[in-house]
Amino acid sequence: MSEYTFPAIFQGDIKKLNEMFGPQLFSKTAVLNAITAYVFGHKGKQLRPALVFLSARIFGEVTETTYSAAYMVELLHNATLIHDDVVDDAEKRRNLLSVKSIWKNKVAVLAGDYYLAKGLLFAMEHNEIKMLEIMSNAVREMSEGELKQIENAKTLENTEESYFDIIKNKTAALFRSSMIMGAYSSHAASEDDIAKISKIAEYLGIAFQIRDDALDYSKTNILGKASLNDLQENKMTLPLIYALQQVSLAERTKIKWQMKTKHSDKAAMQSVADFVIAHGGITYVQQKSQSFCEQAKELCLTFPESESRKALIDLIDYVRISEV
Repeated sequence: MSEYTFPAIFQGDIKKLNEMFGPQLFSKTAVLNAITAYVFGHKGKQLRPALVFLSARIFGEVTETTYSAAYMVELLHNATLIHDDVVDDAEKRRNLLSVKSIWKNKVAVLAGDYYLAKGLLFAMEHNEIKMLEIMSNAVREMSEGELKQIENAKTLENTEESYFDIIKNKTAALFRSSMIMGAYSSHAASEDDIAKISKIAEYLGIAFQIRDDALDYSKTNILGKASLNDLQENKMTLPLIYALQQVSLAERTKIKWQMKTKHSDKAAMQSVADFVIAHGGITYVQQKSQSFCEQAKELCLTFPESESRKALIDLIDYVRISEV
């Protein structure tokens, strides 16, 4: 699976973002500065802030508000990653030790709170009220999605409809917010444009999460995610949901019992993964991913041809599952 690289213009936007706001991340607290240096010194592709710039350039020009929006998104995303690792008891993030693993849960939660507060205060100080509204809605949706997923993990009950409701909130909400903020920041997008870019972002976010869930069954450890993590955490993701629907109640009960009682046993979870693959779980999610990506691309093609539109279509093609 080849890597995706944003065109040079967006890499330039990200570089400028980091130069503008990097120094603002630090505080008078030594432990926070150590965490900030660690977290922001090992950044990934910075996909969400890049989506802000991409959306802005589809409709117009990058503005001062665009950089503000991208900064807020970057803060929110890192806050949620730190909190997610506490919730999931994850020892690693992108093949590196997680913040909670190094500094433990209490410090990790407070560090995540700090980044979230920085984003909210920045919006207030710079009178970015619209951006604050969009970001606050994203926080609410992401929290609701995460709580619903935790609830389902306890009971091992989930339907395909419920799964999509969860990931529309948990993952797609920040994709939507990033691209909506970018569109607004250009000062050139119509309400119809914003509705379209919101839907594209939602489809992209859903496909992105489906891809991530499918990778739990891969042995390649791509994206720094260890295989079988979701199964060991009893997360009812789409491959498993689909596979369970293909068998009798007795067999479903047997698989769920195995997950509840042997989730820390790697060999037992591998047998569940083998069951999912054998019953078409991966093939099914590949089809679903293709469908969401095609819908996103169709909407993209309604925008005028540009380097930004091409970059978005290329990103959609990258997220599309072709193999696991």
